[in-house]
Amino acid sequence: MPTVAFHTLGCKVNFYDTEAIWQMFKQAGYEQVDFESPADVYIVNTCTVTNTGDKKSRQVLRRAIRRNPDAVVGATGCYAQTAPAEILDIAGVDLVIGTQDRDKIVPYVEQIQRERQPINAVHNIMKRRDFEELDVPDFSDRTRAFLKIQDGCNNFCTFCIIPWVRGLSRSRPPENVIKQAKQLVRNGFKEIVLTGIHTGGYGDDLENYSLANLLQDLTEVDGLERIRISSIEASQITDDVIEVLKNSDKMCRHLHVPLQAGQDDVLKRMKRKYNVAEFMEKIKKLHDIMPDVAITTDIIVGFPGETKEMYEEGYRHIKEMQFAEMHVFPYSKRSGTPAAKMDDQVEDTEKQERVQQLIQLSNDMRLEYAQKFVGEVLEVIPEKSYKDGNGLIMGNTDNYLQVVFEGTPDMIGQLCKVKVTEAGADTCKGVFVRTLQPSKQAVI
Repeated sequence: MPTVAFHTLGCKVNFYDTEAIWQMFKQAGYEQVDFESPADVYIVNTCTVTNTGDKKSRQVLRRAIRRNPDAVVGATGCYAQTAPAEILDIAGVDLVIGTQDRDKIVPYVEQIQRERQPINAVHNIMKRRDFEELDVPDFSDRTRAFLKIQDGCNNFCTFCIIPWVRGLSRSRPPENVIKQAKQLVRNGFKEIVLTGIHTGGYGDDLENYSLANLLQDLTEVDGLERIRISSIEASQITDDVIEVLKNSDKMCRHLHVPLQAGQDDVLKRMKRKYNVAEFMEKIKKLHDIMPDVAITTDIIVGFPGETKEMYEEGYRHIKEMQFAEMHVFPYSKRSGTPAAKMDDQVEDTEKQERVQQLIQLSNDMRLEYAQKFVGEVLEVIPEKSYKDGNGLIMGNTDNYLQVVFEGTPDMIGQLCKVKVTEAGADTCKGVFVRTLQPSKQAVI
């Protein structure tokens, strides 16, 4: 049986795409092996969100070539899309296929095995208007299923290269989304995470069908208990979306809403589509319709032109918004973006100091949010054993609390009632109450 190994860098969408590519190899009779093992084919799903992502992608490709010089080594994903010639200059790379046409990857590999000639299968992504159908009917080692509903982005933020490597926003046909959701439920999954490059942009390219329509249709899928949106922009939380969130008991009480900066001048330089007041108004609406909702966010620190006064103003606004958690990043230049050419770049030492302050604020916010639920009984889907096991398992509540409690391996993937007994910034402790209906069984 021929073997294939994968290495994925970057975002959840890349991990979904890798899983879909594996399904194609699986259907072709391949066995998957660890990336550090000898394999007949190595596929690296690359990332280019930062210059560091490019460098890591090249390093991983070279590692595969050293592992087995006779193997077919291929690169896909965002860095492959933007720099195919650069990748093919690496001696030993045989295939470069970007962020489209991945359904041809197995035939390309077979052609290379016959002819031993490299293939550059990258085309202009900006001309692509249809969604690349990459179906994943099952996730063998997960208790939550990811479902890709959208690709591309129309925002063109000044710090971001992604629209140029993923193309313009393209929505998956709703009938295909619903079909895969039903298949995932039949395979035992109770929670589905909707994902995409710009997930909230779903429906922008469809006629008379929006994200709110899709969410409503998904709530009507029998057996589906939880629907989680991986990320959504504040500008895309429309009144119709709010109505579904308000009325459906299947929508998770957790929304990731990227803020990026808490100061209007910085947001304008980033070319974001809202100001602080508008963002705060959306956050208030979410708290009004979904009591105890966990709202998480992304913050970029030290964007070009962000003065100390701007940062301090942003810090005050961020603190006022009471997020459940923040993902904090120092601004990093990305070649090819407008922000990389801006004047007034912030010194690295200043960026790191601000990052540490916001990470501490995030830890305080997460602990404060978790403390609200001490003594409450919440629904948890255990995902894995906790650390070394010792009779402990860990899972997530619908509102993004990570809870550790005593349990047995057969409880992995089941919907459980758990009483929270102790809050922590990273994990909470709980006591098992009872099991609800069986769900997906995961590999520990």
